[in-house]
Amino acid sequence: MLDLYIDADGCPVKDETYRVAQRYQLNVFVVCNRAIAVPVSPRVRLVVVGRGSDEADKWIADHAGPCDVVVTGDLPLAARCIDGGARVVTPRGRIFDAETIGDALATRDLMTTLRSAGESGGGPPPMGKSDRSVFLSRLDELVVAAKRA
Repeated sequence: MLDLYIDADGCPVKDETYRVAQRYQLNVFVVCNRAIAVPVSPRVRLVVVGRGSDEADKWIADHAGPCDVVVTGDLPLAARCIDGGARVVTPRGRIFDAETIGDALATRDLMTTLRSAGESGGGPPPMGKSDRSVFLSRLDELVVAAKRA
């Protein structure tokens, strides 16, 4: 069965994910380090893990499997989920798969090295309506593909 997993701490597209899940009658696991408000629905489950830095990531990677969809901006988590057969989309709508995650991880590592050497590139711009629209489109695309598989 297809389930959606949200790496929820700081995720800006939880509401959009709930809407897609409702449309397709999917279960959603909202995984975070502290309790947050979630819709009252038998299909939405709040999973509060320990406060360790990677506890939510570990839980998601251990539970997301083939045909599931994971919403995360965390590239190491994305890689672990892809290795387990899940599909991954970032809050900005970038889809990662086995062919693209390696380059993304390498770029992340390069940027980390540059920042530690004093180079500063700033962060991404704030989420806008167009970003949310792209995310909705890509999440819908992944759900449809997973249902076909």
